[in-house]
Amino acid sequence: MRNDGLKLSVVLPTYNEADNIILLIEEIRRNLEGKIEFEIIVVDDNSPDKTGIKTEKKYIKKRNIRIFVRKEKGLATAILHGLRKARGKFVCVMDTDFNHDPKVLMKMYKKLSKYDLIVGSRYVSGGGMENRLRNYLSLIYNRLIQFILALPTRDNLSGFFMSRKDAIEELLTEKIFRGYGDYFIRLVYAGNNKGLLITEIPVYYKNRIHGVSKSKFFTMFLDYSRTVIELILTR
Repeated sequence: MRNDGLKLSVVLPTYNEADNIILLIEEIRRNLEGKIEFEIIVVDDNSPDKTGIKTEKKYIKKRNIRIFVRKEKGLATAILHGLRKARGKFVCVMDTDFNHDPKVLMKMYKKLSKYDLIVGSRYVSGGGMENRLRNYLSLIYNRLIQFILALPTRDNLSGFFMSRKDAIEELLTEKIFRGYGDYFIRLVYAGNNKGLLITEIPVYYKNRIHGVSKSKFFTMFLDYSRTVIELILTR
């Protein structure tokens, strides 16, 4: 595929998401085809359930769906790998468990005429989570992160974002993209310090239908808190 006209690259990091990935790709295609030239990049960490292999077989004839199966493991480095491979003028990162709704992709894209980085947020009007307890705890924690780091964003653990690739090109480093979801705190913090114009649009997280979540609450809390402390100490 030539890059001419290619606008958007959607990066999907996967690990044991065989029950979700095909459904998600089809939903993304339904929401983007005929509206924008796009590619979908799946970065699979050699899933035991053969997520990457099954996706390759399904889309072997689709030139705008690219699958990379790597031996390494790690959410942040998988995202970094996909972003570096992206050929579109704009890039987007989504979870592959349907937390992130493909229906908002075009809404995010339209915001890029005025902003450098668009964040899908649970904590602006119209956003939220089906899991009310998780939503409440995450809301409090996100408010603390926003206050401590003086960020413009209310949801700093989202991981659902779209950006001009050239706006974040110099941020595509292992220093930022490491660990698990904590990479997103570093990305927003670095983008804000760089002077990027950042905004949020509402998203609503539904409960997972297929597969098992890889998120471990206590581990995530420690990692995110450690990240915030590191950023404070390196100001």
